[in-house]
Amino acid sequence: MRVLGWLLKAAVFLLIFALAINNQAPVRVHGLFGAQWEAPLVLVLLLVLFAGVLLGMAVMAPLWWRARRTARQSSTATPPTTPASSTAAPALEEPPHGV
Repeated sequence: MRVLGWLLKAAVFLLIFALAINNQAPVRVHGLFGAQWEAPLVLVLLLVLFAGVLLGMAVMAPLWWRARRTARQSSTATPPTTPASSTAAPALEEPPHGV
């Protein structure tokens, strides 16, 4: 199973590498107020991907924090259970169904 995971990772890497090799043509990005930036297409694509990941993390961060805070509050609200003593009576077994 580990080998399959590594093969999948290698295939994804090779696909991304082929995309980078095939998209080296310079492109011009037009910004606001007449600003222009010229860079290879693969660099522009990687920057847009990185910006999207950062934006997604920024949007999800409050939800993650709220979930962690809720989990922490619920774990501290319940008192810790004490282990059963060795002198306690064993639990009774249930009779088999259909008897």
